[in-house]
Amino acid sequence: MRILHMNKGDGETSYAKNSTVQSNIISLGRRVMDEALKKLMISNSEISSIGIADLGCSSGPNSLLSISNIVDTIHNLCPDLDRPLPELRVSLNDLPSNDFNYIFASLPEFYDRLNKREKDGLGFDRRGGESCFVSAVPGSFYGRLFPRRSLHFVHSSSSLHWLSQVPCGDVEKEDGVAITADLDNRGKIYISKTSPMSAHKAYALQFQTDFAMFLRSRSEELVHGGRMVLSFLGRSTPDPTTEESCYQWELLAQALMSMANEGSIEKEKIDAFNAPYYAASSEELKMVIEKEGSFSIDRLEISAVDWEGGSIGDESYELLRSKPEALASGRRVASTIRAVVESMLEPTFGESVMDELFERYAKIVGEYFYESSPRYAIFNVSLVRTG
Repeated sequence: MRILHMNKGDGETSYAKNSTVQSNIISLGRRVMDEALKKLMISNSEISSIGIADLGCSSGPNSLLSISNIVDTIHNLCPDLDRPLPELRVSLNDLPSNDFNYIFASLPEFYDRLNKREKDGLGFDRRGGESCFVSAVPGSFYGRLFPRRSLHFVHSSSSLHWLSQVPCGDVEKEDGVAITADLDNRGKIYISKTSPMSAHKAYALQFQTDFAMFLRSRSEELVHGGRMVLSFLGRSTPDPTTEESCYQWELLAQALMSMANEGSIEKEKIDAFNAPYYAASSEELKMVIEKEGSFSIDRLEISAVDWEGGSIGDESYELLRSKPEALASGRRVASTIRAVVESMLEPTFGESVMDELFERYAKIVGEYFYESSPRYAIFNVSLVRTG
């Protein structure tokens, strides 16, 4: 919570310049979100003020993209439903270390766009941008953020695969006192086929604990019948070590180990580092939702995208690349990953090795692209507050 944030500003390694994949994931979930908003508006036809939250908004151009989509959909629905435009109370959430200043600097452009639609006669009432009030709420979404029953719609994209903390190892007892051991996952930075089963179990348990807390917190904040649309990285099979769920971390571990073998970094630091990330299966997701009991699943879709965010329409997907094209893809993927994980790596390995690390990572990913067609599995889940 203290260190996780996307790379700030708008420089070459910033999240603002390297977040196309996340933008594509937002677009991929647009249909599910529009459907949920329509059902929400139909079931709340008399309400004059709607509470909306975007959790894990990050910074850069994507930080207002989801909210713009939500506002556009609501404004387009109102004429069809023959109802006045409600007041929209929009809250943007991320951890306190997020670059909220970048978002605040983008708000005038956001409001100008709303007002321009009003002037062009495209469905806005006279208030235009004055009908939408945007605020920021820093804090972890693995806990309460908003007053009880203050929200009607919650959105989150590319965030819930991040855990609240690195999973802990087995609990040991010393003189009758329980002591939590560090996770035993030497030579790796995430679970892999060679990781011990104890590491697999620790990651799964941390996800279950975190996601249940997320649901419990939102159940307090959402009105009965309120809706959530969540998009995040998962996996399409029960096996947590499939390439779609963990191989980007496996290749990053290879880059780190190559530097350790040359003495650039200490191998003990790699042994001590584990990513606070988990790609859950749909079975795990359903199990936690059912056990927590506050929400029902209205829709759950799993889509495949390549590591650059492009949609994959069929299981026979195969991308033939020249070596230069593959290496260029490797550089783009490495830049995307760097913008996301650099803040986590620096405290352990140091700022001075980051350029070298991601140069190596780009080459390794490029070689992998030449031999394979890697993909992510994206969950788009629509939930209704019932309990």
